[in-house]
Amino acid sequence: MDISTILIIMAIGLFAGLASGFIGIGGGIIVVPALMYFLGYSQLSAQGMSTAFMLPPIGIAAFFVYYNNGNVTKSMIPYILIMSVLFVIGAYLGSKFALKVPVKLIKLIFGLLMLYVAITMVVSGWGYFTDKSE
Repeated sequence: MDISTILIIMAIGLFAGLASGFIGIGGGIIVVPALMYFLGYSQLSAQGMSTAFMLPPIGIAAFFVYYNNGNVTKSMIPYILIMSVLFVIGAYLGSKFALKVPVKLIKLIFGLLMLYVAITMVVSGWGYFTDKSE
């Protein structure tokens, strides 16, 4: 691994972490396309790498910040545990399914999802310029 690759990986990780902590997005929205376009990884390799690297840092660091600020309370822990277990099951099943689907279809679905989320967020945030209540 050369220095430029290390710097790109560091930049991707830092940007994904900042975006995750700041606006709560999953790193995959940033990491998967970045790994594909800046480092040439395949869609499936990028998805696997994205899933693997996010487990410890997001799960520990961001959780404690939100917990210590009172945004996450003890009463929410059972919900978090249920979602976590089902997330693991879903991630396992999703990765198995991804290996059986043509990569171009995965790219199409991923891109459409990002486009939908982007349009929805832009439309809902557009009121910022006219309504300063939030």
